[in-house]
Amino acid sequence: MVLLHVLFEHAAGYALFAIKEVEEIGMLLPQVEESVMSIGKFNSMVSLAAFFPFKSAQAALDNMNAISEGVVHADLKLFLETNLPLSGKKKVVLGVSDAKVGAALQEEFTISIQTGGVVAEITRGLRLHFHSLVKGLTGIAASKAQLGLGHSYSRAKVKFNVNRVDNMIIQSIALLDQLDKDINTFAMRVREWYGYHFPELIKIVADNSMYCRMAQLIGNRKELSEENLESMEEVVMDGAKAQAILDASRSSMGMDISPIDLINIERFSTRVVSLAAYRLELQEYLRSKMSQVAPNLAALIGEVVGARLISHAGSLTNLAKYPASTVQILGAEKALFRALKTRGNTPKYGLIFHSTFIGRAAAKNKGRISRYLANKCTIASRIDCFSEIPTSVYGDKLREQVEERLSFYETGEAPRKNMDVMKEAVKEATDVASEIKRKLDKKEKKRKKREKKLQDANGETNGEEAEVGNGEANTSVVEEKKEVQAEEQEAEPTETSAKKKKKRKSEVAEVEAENGAGAEGVLAKKKKRKSVAADDEPAEEMPETPVSEKKKKKKKKETVE
Repeated sequence: MVLLHVLFEHAAGYALFAIKEVEEIGMLLPQVEESVMSIGKFNSMVSLAAFFPFKSAQAALDNMNAISEGVVHADLKLFLETNLPLSGKKKVVLGVSDAKVGAALQEEFTISIQTGGVVAEITRGLRLHFHSLVKGLTGIAASKAQLGLGHSYSRAKVKFNVNRVDNMIIQSIALLDQLDKDINTFAMRVREWYGYHFPELIKIVADNSMYCRMAQLIGNRKELSEENLESMEEVVMDGAKAQAILDASRSSMGMDISPIDLINIERFSTRVVSLAAYRLELQEYLRSKMSQVAPNLAALIGEVVGARLISHAGSLTNLAKYPASTVQILGAEKALFRALKTRGNTPKYGLIFHSTFIGRAAAKNKGRISRYLANKCTIASRIDCFSEIPTSVYGDKLREQVEERLSFYETGEAPRKNMDVMKEAVKEATDVASEIKRKLDKKEKKRKKREKKLQDANGETNGEEAEVGNGEANTSVVEEKKEVQAEEQEAEPTETSAKKKKKRKSEVAEVEAENGAGAEGVLAKKKKRKSVAADDEPAEEMPETPVSEKKKKKKKKETVE
């Protein structure tokens, strides 16, 4: 007797379903396919044995990541150990939709696993009617769980390092090529436009960017003099050429030009010069991005050619997937298909033709060196794509190998073996990677320490603010008391000590009413200080009439009245 259980992984949790009448179901697969659509018929075949809901969204994500990689998660292992009847007379078969997970479970539990056939149809039915089969789970809640898990799973899969984004390289090289075309077109327009006024300058200054700067500097050729010679020499970086421009301006056969035309030419020249300056900045940016994204490919074949290969392939990952034969003719697709159509010779190189190695090779060796270079480019792109810490060690070693092969074609000197070179590269790369990792860890520690200091400083400032607030209240009370005392002394300097005591008591009462009980403590401290001072100083002479005689006089007055 066979006891079939089907494991179903849902965004809400793991579920184990017991299948009734396994033998009959296995024989009647078409009837199972039909009954999947009806919940009534499907309920007669399947019953829920156990359900394990995920504790949180993070737990669900961890479990789904483990399933996608074909690994048995601790939660899944515990769930199956608890609910799967492993001991008994009946033979237990577990149905799993994914073959990788099935193989991992078979190793873990040593039970027979079924993945295809009727299990696939039952899983389809479970996916359709899952919210009806589990009590307390509604269709809306199930769809929300699936949507949330789908978003978090996809977000985790597409996470990447922002410093190693090849999209920026693709856009940069496309803009660089466009700028080259535009600067060339605009410079030719400046040459033609300014050539009406000063045609001799075209033959003296050949470079487009330099010509635009000279047109911007000279302006009206009739105003050119010996004073401008130094500034012209700074632009053309040649004293003889600057002198030739000055001589040509004096004997030029160009037409006169109006000031408004000259202003427009100067403005347009300024734009072209700024575009040329921006192109240099963009090239520097591309160089820095290539050193971060694909350092080995850049070290082997150069930043511009490497960027063109990545752009043509679509991404660094696509380039890493290409074989060396495809990389060799990448960019020469039209020539390849034309050669296949006409049964002619296929192209030997595509974009890698712009590399210096192929230009330096002899005509008979160009095909051989391009094939060797494409092989090394493939290795470099794969190392760049899949290495965690990018270093240019492998690229430098591969470049040395290409140099050795080039010298081998010319002189016949045997190059080093690939295995020996790669051993050296691996050793150097591990040293460099460990050094980079150490620096990164040090930087991370510094950052954490800085954050901790900032948190401590924020806590201290909050405490100081509270203390300052209390101190300000106390000082305000003391200041008010001092002012009152000063006024009293000015108004009645001959008051007796008894009257002063009464007034002090009344002041304490008023201050307490206004500022609370904290004021009394301040006044008490002040009294203590005064008493200590009085002990230190010599006692003052009291008035001759004692207090008792004064009281007697007051009483006599009251009786007379």
